[in-house]
Amino acid sequence: MNNRPREPLFHIAKRGTLRWYQTWAIRGGALLLALIVCGIITSSVTGEDPIRVYVAIFKGSFGTPRKFWVLTQNIAMLLCVSLAVTPAFRMRCWNLGGEGQALIGGLAAAACMILLSDSLPGWAVIVCMTVTSVLAGAIWAAVPAFFKARFNTNETLFTLMMNYVAMQLVAYYCVVWESPKGSGNIGIINPNSHIGWFPQIGTNKYLLNIIIVALVCVAMYIYLNYSKHGYEIAVVGESERTARYVGIKVDRVIIRTMLLSGAVCGLAGLLLVGGTNHTLTTSIVDGRGFTAVMVSWLAKFNPIWMILTSFLLVFLDRGASEIATSFSLNQSFGDILTGIILFFIIGSEFFINYQLKFRKSAGKEDK
Repeated sequence: MNNRPREPLFHIAKRGTLRWYQTWAIRGGALLLALIVCGIITSSVTGEDPIRVYVAIFKGSFGTPRKFWVLTQNIAMLLCVSLAVTPAFRMRCWNLGGEGQALIGGLAAAACMILLSDSLPGWAVIVCMTVTSVLAGAIWAAVPAFFKARFNTNETLFTLMMNYVAMQLVAYYCVVWESPKGSGNIGIINPNSHIGWFPQIGTNKYLLNIIIVALVCVAMYIYLNYSKHGYEIAVVGESERTARYVGIKVDRVIIRTMLLSGAVCGLAGLLLVGGTNHTLTTSIVDGRGFTAVMVSWLAKFNPIWMILTSFLLVFLDRGASEIATSFSLNQSFGDILTGIILFFIIGSEFFINYQLKFRKSAGKEDK
């Protein structure tokens, strides 16, 4: 009589490192499966042709030259915040304060535009905006960084709570600087003089923002992969004990890396105020600080791959809006399709890192 315990039908095992084309083949298969599922749901719930829905998603980003430039601008802004939080993430320091750090950077830029427009020329105001925005974002990140390095506080909760403080500060100054009085909004800043507005390159309103973010992306890639600081970040992320053993000052690395994250977030706030919206609201960052977490994680903290993940998320968001407009559907339906696609894409990471091993049949075991 065989008293051996019966093995489970399958078990999960860690997969070896796959080649880059194998990982992208898995992700592509997940995307194709997601589109099939979305098509079935669309047909059964709305009665619309799924192909027409997919065409509408594409038109939402590429239907007109203006839609294309809005797409690239949104990609650039999301990418900028994603690049900002990535150094901290590589260090396993979970900076969820990108939203607040960008808001504080935008607040500093708006303050310069409002308070210095009568006393300084336009180019000097832009210089002041740049310096103060970067410093404001860095200082906002330095607070949780100091407590993390000195007292080992929970940086996830600390940075998350700092977002709400930043939001209330912006709300307060939106009332202080409101225009017209009683509106509770700042409105367009310097609409006639355009002091503090970033210069436009040719006919493309957002081109300067895109160029700046592209340069930041290249610089961040080099910094993380080819600099001494990037090496120290990687070592601390792998093991703080090992980092201390080889002589790396972990506390200094934590503070320095968080300062860098906050500074780049401050730059994102500057670009939103000075280069895109020319105003300040509590929603100007539009949740990018939280979406950036997904962008960075999906790209495995690689700045170059983040371009693709940023494109994917922005493309789906624009497509959801186009679906709601073209088919007179609730915006939520487009968001449902977006959520399904993201679920499959994120789920594919499981099959990249793990594999299912099924139980061998009894006949094979006897052999």
